[in-house]
Amino acid sequence: MSRANFVIGADIGGTHITAALIDLHNKTIIPSSIKRAGVNAAGTADEIIRAWTDCIVDARQNNQVENICLAMPGPFDYEAGISLMRGQDKYESLYGLNIKDQLAKSLNFPKEAIFMDNDAACFLEGEVFNGAGSKYNGSPIIGITLGTGLGSAVYKEGKSCNADMWCWPFKEGVAEDYLSTRWFVQRWKQLTGETIKGVKELTTHERATEIFNEFGDNLAALLLDFIATESPAAIIIGGNTAKALEKFSPILTSIINSRYPAIKLEHAILGEDAPLLGAVSSWLQKQKIIHYS
Repeated sequence: MSRANFVIGADIGGTHITAALIDLHNKTIIPSSIKRAGVNAAGTADEIIRAWTDCIVDARQNNQVENICLAMPGPFDYEAGISLMRGQDKYESLYGLNIKDQLAKSLNFPKEAIFMDNDAACFLEGEVFNGAGSKYNGSPIIGITLGTGLGSAVYKEGKSCNADMWCWPFKEGVAEDYLSTRWFVQRWKQLTGETIKGVKELTTHERATEIFNEFGDNLAALLLDFIATESPAAIIIGGNTAKALEKFSPILTSIINSRYPAIKLEHAILGEDAPLLGAVSSWLQKQKIIHYS
């Protein structure tokens, strides 16, 4: 099967898109091709598709590419390309639309050459492809992204799949209620009466140890049953909140290793590159043209 040297990898976020050329031979992003653009997630379908299109075209830089691979948030029918996002304060105007059709028309690009997969699965796939998970030689791995929301995935049998842990019943609600930026904001207000915008403000606060320990305890409690089911070699943690991993990793590691001493806790190393590489890796897996050593 012939293939081009480059494909486009793109990550669709709630307020932005990042796109870049991926060198298939070296499993790397071409740094000069990386483009990032803001997206009005409350805009019309035409506005959103146009923003995505412009960013992808900018990243392509007039290079010949045969495929475009996108890491997309859910819920989404990834095979058919239909958006099922509703009630999440983002991309409401895309609900029920065939996004592959929309992008193919906007980009003047073959629909069958546009590939989509879940963004959390792509994050983990990228870290396995050429990041923190590459040293585990295909062993099962759990991936967690922490930030505005909670993303989760599991890598096994050569493929990363979305785990949808965000909506698992947990305490008085669902997991994301206790493992997201809004939990930090609400909990800090409860504990101190002070208002913060995000986790970054707490990383240098001398009174923040309690809240980070509570967060680590919550994450460990959620993960223990999942670990029992999947028997992973490692847990890879990424996302904006993971920038403060050293604040909650001691209690998280202590709880997990007290029951599962062999499991390694890894900090994701690819940052925003992970879902770009992961979307391409996921496409390669589907095409059966990748071989892991």
